Amino acid sequence: MLKLILFCLLLVTCWPLALVALLLYPLIWLILLPFRLVGIVVGGAFDLIAALFMLPGRVLRAI
Repeated sequence: MLKLILFCLLLVTCWPLALVALLLYPLIWLILLPFRLVGIVVGGAFDLIAALFMLPGRVLRAI
């Protein structure tokens, strides 16, 4: 909702810049999508490594 309000404010104050932003937003989103996916994969790999290191402690605590 905040993005919509900011866009409407930009549209009222400087409509050419708002139209450029409206046209470039999907392109920028597509460019940044692979970086987002890499971040998710790296975060998952770190979580897996942390879980593997903590597994012996969890097994001993369960006994």
